[in-house]
Amino acid sequence: MIDVTRLNDSCFVVNADLIQTVESTPDTVITLTTGAKYIVKESSEEIIDKVVAYKQRIFSILK
Repeated sequence: MIDVTRLNDSCFVVNADLIQTVESTPDTVITLTTGAKYIVKESSEEIIDKVVAYKQRIFSILK
């Protein structure tokens, strides 16, 4: 799960395992495998960094 911020500054959590695409159009749009779309303040690069950090935490626990 990663924390992201809507354009109105409200925060919410996205299941990183459900992210299908992240687009910059110029706003960042996260599309989930469920078809849900979210426009967020974070850049595509920030979303990638958050997903990588999340996955690293998960895999370090499993070792």
